Formats: sequence, C-alpha cells, structure tokens
Amino acid sequence: MAMTDPVADYLTRVRNAVGAKKKFVEIPSSKMKIGISEILKSNNFINDFTVLEDNKQNILRVSLKYINEVPSLSGLKRISTPGLRVYVGKEEIPRVLNGLGIAILSTSKGLMTDKQARSESIGGEVVCHIW
Repeated sequence: MAMTDPVADYLTRVRNAVGAKKKFVEIPSSKMKIGISEILKSNNFINDFTVLEDNKQNILRVSLKYINEVPSLSGLKRISTPGLRVYVGKEEIPRVLNGLGIAILSTSKGLMTDKQARSESIGGEVVCHIW
C-alpha cells in the first residue's frame, strides 16, 4: 500500500514511541525525514539518529531523549498536508508557543527552523510544529 503522507507517518511514529516511553523508534528513511531528524537533534529534542543500510529500504533509527523520565518532545503537529499545502512569506513565519517550540519550514535553501528562516529573511512551506 502506498503511503500518501510519509512526514505525517514519521511524526506519528515518534509521537507514539514517546507516549510508550521507548528508547528509540525505527522509521523508513527519506531525505526529508533525515532533514527533520537533523533539526530535532540540533534543537535537543532527540539524542541522535542513524541510518541503517538495508537491501530493500534504508531504516532511520531515532534515539529519543528523556530528562528524568520526562520526554523532551511534548508535541508534534503536521501543518502542511498533501491535500492542503501551507505556505508563508518571510513576514508571516509562525511562532510556536512564543518561541518555546519550533516550526520546521521547507524553503528554497532546504529545511530550516522558523528562527533560521527569519534571520535569512526567507519564507516557504510550513512542514510541522514541534514543542
């Protein structure tokens, strides 16, 4: 069965693994998911991630981060879906929880956070909100 929204699947698997207090979660890999994982790691939402080579499809293993058994990820929300794309200009970049969370944008310069997009004065597609 073909998956219509792989990013939503990624976010849902991470959300479910955090809810079940798993140490890591394995997800089919893609460039977009690796980019989102890099942003999550650089913003201290996850410990690390690795790409496991497989003969069919590469697997992305995401190591989840907990501080005193409290997950550092408390929420993930998909914004732009295949049925309804959400684009913003450089003046309309959203703030997530007044700067406590991040919005991930897909821009012409690649995936970046809302803060990076504001500093580079560039808009794009709002992929998701993470807090």
